Amino acid sequence: MSEIPESLYYTKEHEWLKLDGDTVTIGITDHAQHALTDIVYIELPDSGMVVDDMGEFAVVESVKSASPIFAPLSGAITEVNEELEDTPELMNTSPYGDGWIIKMTINNPDQLADLMDAAAYRALIGE
Repeated sequence: MSEIPESLYYTKEHEWLKLDGDTVTIGITDHAQHALTDIVYIELPDSGMVVDDMGEFAVVESVKSASPIFAPLSGAITEVNEELEDTPELMNTSPYGDGWIIKMTINNPDQLADLMDAAAYRALIGE
């Protein structure tokens, strides 16, 4: 059974978001990291990059496949988890902690209404 923290927002693309003022932290869910298996590399974006809603901002490579990561909201990336360059497996071992991918400011807080809460995400993945 996947870990699904109640305090986060979720997307159908298996990303989580933590809101802190007008900044969101984004990573992949526990369910996603289990599906990918061992993550061996991540292509990170540049800080300052502006992304559109559902714009690709990173690519995660595992022993099974390469998967694009999409921005669930539009905004500007303010911080990138550089630790993932040397230790991408943090997305496996700590998906909601040290394995976060980016932080960004959001252009339109109303977009949060389109995201799922923990119960809706749990239903989506059948848990």
